[in-house]
Amino acid sequence: MEKSLKSMATNYGLYLGVALTLLTVLSYAIDLTLMTNMWYGIFILLVVIVFGVISVAKTKQAQNGFASFKQAFSSYFITVVIGLAISTFVSYLLFNFIDPEAAATIKEQTIEKTVELLEGFNTPTDVIAQSVEQIESQNQYSIGNILKSLAGSLVLFSIIGLIVAAALKKSNPDAE
Repeated sequence: MEKSLKSMATNYGLYLGVALTLLTVLSYAIDLTLMTNMWYGIFILLVVIVFGVISVAKTKQAQNGFASFKQAFSSYFITVVIGLAISTFVSYLLFNFIDPEAAATIKEQTIEKTVELLEGFNTPTDVIAQSVEQIESQNQYSIGNILKSLAGSLVLFSIIGLIVAAALKKSNPDAE
């Protein structure tokens, strides 16, 4: 892979990291309950995918409209890894060092949303209590949990990246 492709993907990863950081800081400043809102989560998912797709499109554009599957996926993956790593680091700093009380507020909101959801599905009370107990016993912003969350996100976005790369790849007939 050419250095220009790596640098392009790196730049879009940095842009993604800044965008995710701004969203985190804005939701922190405006209303912490946004972070537990399903629509906010879907919006974040879409932002990550859009930046990945833009990175692949720019990679193709830089190569006269051609990109192999490997180049397309690499461009997408580098962008997503860098963006998520920056966002994860900022969240870790924010909720462990800058304002640990905000993490407690988010945990309370998460418990409330979980109880609402489980009650909506007519889940037995003992299962709801067990779920609440499990949430209360964990620090979702500990380094271990944050890294697990990052790994899970990378798996999800890698699967999406494989689909994007397959859809956007275009072989150069002159190179064959």
